[in-house]
Amino acid sequence: MGSTSDIKNNLVMEFNGNLWKVVEFLHVKPGKGNAFVRTKLKKIPGGQVIDQTFRSGEKIKDVKLIANEMTFLYADESHYHVMDNETFEQLPIDADLMASVKDFLKENDSVKVLFRESTPVDVEVPAHVVLEITETDPGLRGDTATGGSKPAFLETGLKVTVPLFLNIGDQVKVDTRTSEYLERVRN
Repeated sequence: MGSTSDIKNNLVMEFNGNLWKVVEFLHVKPGKGNAFVRTKLKKIPGGQVIDQTFRSGEKIKDVKLIANEMTFLYADESHYHVMDNETFEQLPIDADLMASVKDFLKENDSVKVLFRESTPVDVEVPAHVVLEITETDPGLRGDTATGGSKPAFLETGLKVTVPLFLNIGDQVKVDTRTSEYLERVRN
């Protein structure tokens, strides 16, 4: 059991019978009245985001999760299969748990699986991934990086907006938190 002074980014807590991860927080000390903590919480699993305010000193139930580095192997109709990098044990993870990260996964990518006791409750991917463009309009001679933009589909099925000069087969870096194009990756 902790208090609001323990709140920090990525803290996992139990609130209203569910697990929530702190995405953002702000300690507020108004000139008049009591201090409070304003938070943005993300539901685990599911990804629903809510704004929640806690009174200063209020008790919270923090949850200890065990993080395990694993390798994504393949997906079937209802599960994503991962392998523990140390024991080589394979584990099926429910597709619902992978919903927020599935567009960033290729075979043999590393993922961090968070466990509560022996049950997987969340999956994290790196902040940036490199993916290949598989479908987009062709780039035209004279298109520059400061020009317009166009939609592109990546090898995982993710749709992003990219600069006009990019073509099919180009590698791009994508931010997994916002699903936005960051830069072209040169081979």
